[in-house]
Amino acid sequence: MRLITVIILGFLLTGGLAKGGNAPQKFDKASFYNIMKSDEIDAVESEIEAVKEAPANEKEGYEGALLMKKAGLLKKPKDRLKFFKAGRIKLETALLANEENVEFHFLRLAIQEHAPKIVKYHSNIQEDKLLVLKNFKNLAPAVKHAILDYCKNSKVLHKEDLTLPENG
Repeated sequence: MRLITVIILGFLLTGGLAKGGNAPQKFDKASFYNIMKSDEIDAVESEIEAVKEAPANEKEGYEGALLMKKAGLLKKPKDRLKFFKAGRIKLETALLANEENVEFHFLRLAIQEHAPKIVKYHSNIQEDKLLVLKNFKNLAPAVKHAILDYCKNSKVLHKEDLTLPENG
C-alpha cells in the first residue's frame, strides 16, 4: 500500500500524463524569441503549445509567427506552403485586430525580410521598420533585446537607427 502511495505521489508531482511527462510550459517572450532564432522543429512545436499560455489578445500573432518559422524548417514544399499560409493569416489577423502592436510589426518585418520571393510577402517591410524605429524605446526589455539581436544580421533594420535621438 505504501508503494502505491509513493508511486501516485510521484506521478502527481511530475505532471501526471501531461505531454512528454512534463507540466505545460508557461509562455515567456525571451524563450519565444530564442525559439524563433533556432532551427529546431521540435522546439518550435513545443513553443506553439506554450503560446496557448500567452495573453489572449496576443496568441494569434505569436502562433502565426511560429507557424511561418515551422514552414521554413519543413522538407516538403506542399507542407511548407500550407504552414506559411496558415501562419500568415494568423499574424495578419492579429495585426488587423491591433494595428498598434509594434512587436507584431517587428515579427512581420523579420519574416518578410527572409520570406522566399515566391510567397510574395514583402510589402510591409518599410512600414514595419518605421513603426519599430519610432516605438523601440517603449517596448518590453525582452522584445528590445530580440530586436537588437536581429539587427546584427538584418539588411533592413540597423542598431544605429534605433539609438538616434529623432526616434525618441
